[in-house]
Amino acid sequence: MAFAKELGEFVTIQFDGKEVVGVFGATGVTDGKCPDGMDYSWKKRRK
Repeated sequence: MAFAKELGEFVTIQFDGKEVVGVFGATGVTDGKCPDGMDYSWKKRRK
C-alpha cells in the first residue's frame, strides 16, 4: 500500500484471495469540497 500511495496511479493489489483496486492516497473532501470543486453534500440518514 505504501508503494501504491507513492506511485499515485490506479493499481490492483491481490492478497489472500481478495483484490483491492484504486488510486491510494487520493485527495479527499477538504472544506466541504470534493477534489473536482463540487460541494460535498452526502449525509448519512438513520431511520
